[in-house]
Amino acid sequence: MNSPIAASTMADACDRDMSGDLCLANSRLVLPDQTLTGSLTIERGIITEIAEGDYVPIGAVDCGGDLVIPGLIELHTDNVERHIEPRPEVDWPHLSALIAHDAELASTGITTVFDAMRVGSIHSGKGRYIDYARKLADELLAARSKGYFKISHFLHLRAEICSETLLEELAAFTPEDRVGIVSLMDHTPGQRQFRDLSALKTYVSKKRGMNDAEFADHVENLLNLQARYGKQHETGAVREARRLGAVLASHDDTTAQHVATSASNGVVFAEFPTTVEAAEACRVHGITVMMGAPNLIRGGSHSGNVAAKELASANLLDIVSSDYVPSALLLSAFRLADIWDDLPRAIATVTSNPARAARLPDRGALQTGLRGDVLRVRKVGQAPLLRGVWCRGEMIG
Repeated sequence: MNSPIAASTMADACDRDMSGDLCLANSRLVLPDQTLTGSLTIERGIITEIAEGDYVPIGAVDCGGDLVIPGLIELHTDNVERHIEPRPEVDWPHLSALIAHDAELASTGITTVFDAMRVGSIHSGKGRYIDYARKLADELLAARSKGYFKISHFLHLRAEICSETLLEELAAFTPEDRVGIVSLMDHTPGQRQFRDLSALKTYVSKKRGMNDAEFADHVENLLNLQARYGKQHETGAVREARRLGAVLASHDDTTAQHVATSASNGVVFAEFPTTVEAAEACRVHGITVMMGAPNLIRGGSHSGNVAAKELASANLLDIVSSDYVPSALLLSAFRLADIWDDLPRAIATVTSNPARAARLPDRGALQTGLRGDVLRVRKVGQAPLLRGVWCRGEMIG
């Protein structure tokens, strides 16, 4: 593989006026396999040159030794739903919510996002949301086509196996929607994420205000849905992901058998495996492991599952997702750098590794020919301070 460092001499750089381009100079560039002092030039949205040295050309941004890293790539975030429904039963105007969501992600250094939206009703009778994902996707795609967003947005369909309407909802999407990811969710009580029913009760009671009787009915309903639809929904969701041309992900795999099934379905990456056993099985089957940044930063899972730090220490972690805290993504990379004593490897978990898993070969690394999605970061104590965000060479934060 050719080195991304330009062969131009220091004299060439000194003679060049960079005022017509974006040049981040006198920076510590985090390249795929090393960190070095140098400059990075972006022209027409593409990285065109990486040169070693601390010289600051005319018109360049003097980074004063700050780090320059690729823009962050987020594969799984529920953040858009938080803006759509800021409180239970509050439906916020969707365009305003989408724009606010986009701006928030840009402010945290995320330059590419796969917006997760649920597909498949889990409420029998009232509360069915069969048109939810299709309508929200239409609004998001329209906003994207009109240039309302600062960053790149793709669709991530969270296919809830334990539901009534999953296949009907998936059928409403077409390859023209360019769905990037379909993840197989199964939130049946007593297994995967919610093996501990008390954790599920705490979660739904706070979110929906259920009393004991309502919670018992909720559990019974979900168990009945799994018994009626589980297998056909899993098979159908895998088929629909292939029809849509989407990357397939698993969710909350717990046992080696779960992972073996995921592998047979063609899963590319595993979201939030809940045990060391599952993460180790992912290694055996060549499935990339993704964990949540909040888990890593808090030191453990709020559901009582395996700690991301434990998997990182065992070299069983490849990708980090901000999940429900966008600002956690950048911080998590620096936490991993402390664990591994390897900054490029840690940065890869939020840049090149998710890009590879999502089949986005045009971004995720500081390398000539790739998109000019870059961040300027200064480390203050143990925390990263974001000092600039550029998407395709345009400053957005």
